[in-house]
Amino acid sequence: MPVPTECSCAMLRRTARHVSQAYDKALDEVGLKTSQYMVLAHVERTEGLTITQLARRLGLDRTTLTRNLQPLVNAGWIRISEAKDKRARALYPTESGCTLVARAKPLWQKAEDAFRRSMGKTEVAELRRLLDTAVSETGA
Repeated sequence: MPVPTECSCAMLRRTARHVSQAYDKALDEVGLKTSQYMVLAHVERTEGLTITQLARRLGLDRTTLTRNLQPLVNAGWIRISEAKDKRARALYPTESGCTLVARAKPLWQKAEDAFRRSMGKTEVAELRRLLDTAVSETGA
């Protein structure tokens, strides 16, 4: 059992790690981590996003996103090209990237369903509301 803490940040980080590990375990079958799946799924859903746009959507700084993108590009799942604005770089899924998302999505959904069952429908809705409030209140 974890040691109790009065630090909200420590509690949120510990919880995030624990929940992420459960989702990572679910995605093991396709060789993805949750962080990789989130990036790849966003790119697959919204082709042509710039790195800056995707970073904003994921709540990451560009440097972190670029570091997370590199293994996905190296694996051949995402392609980076020139955007309409020639100063920006746009992200596109490759065919193998789309195939991987299709294989991973049911595994991710299974983890999501398990989390919702363990927490309860009302509690998950309240948790999401509270987390959204925390993000907006901290200016993150």
